[in-house]
Amino acid sequence: MGYLTNPREIELRSMSIIEELLPEILDRPPGEREIIKRVVHTTGDTAVAGLVLFHDGAVESGLKAIREGKPIATDINMLKAGINQRRLDYFSIRAFCYMRDPGIVALAERDGITRAMAAMRKAAVEADGGIIAVGNAPTALFALCELIQDGRVSPSLVVGTPVGFVGARESKEMLMDSGVPYITVKGTRGGSAIAAAVINALLYLSR
Repeated sequence: MGYLTNPREIELRSMSIIEELLPEILDRPPGEREIIKRVVHTTGDTAVAGLVLFHDGAVESGLKAIREGKPIATDINMLKAGINQRRLDYFSIRAFCYMRDPGIVALAERDGITRAMAAMRKAAVEADGGIIAVGNAPTALFALCELIQDGRVSPSLVVGTPVGFVGARESKEMLMDSGVPYITVKGTRGGSAIAAAVINALLYLSR
């Protein structure tokens, strides 16, 4: 049986198949369309296309932040590792995560909170004006939204796709009520791979 082996050909064919299966996304703005395609490609599930939600102007705000070289903070290292490093280097963007920071570990233990929550409280302030991506931990997104509500941070874009049955849906709803530009996935579905796919789509679009 013959099969494709060229990575670029595989990607192009995959995107073509997604457009064939989801002709309705062709009517979406170009930026939203490309992000949805990347999310579907990452998950292998066309049903996810209908769950991706965009704040008005979110794509444009994210692209502007990337072109200006603003930082990108993530809730966990898995998400950071999934972001295309060559694209980050092209725009001289620093991506960072504080989950393994010894001070954060000690702080979380002292205050009885999750490490993701403690890490986000630090990272969000440092990445103020940039892009903040939460792909795993609802508590990190809750912490971020609280900082936004208190007027302590104002990110250009929040990619909020925490996953799970405890707090994921609620944290996304809090994000959508926050007033900041966001891209999220409705309900309990999500994950770091989806958040990385959104960030990578923006990096590709920025060029």
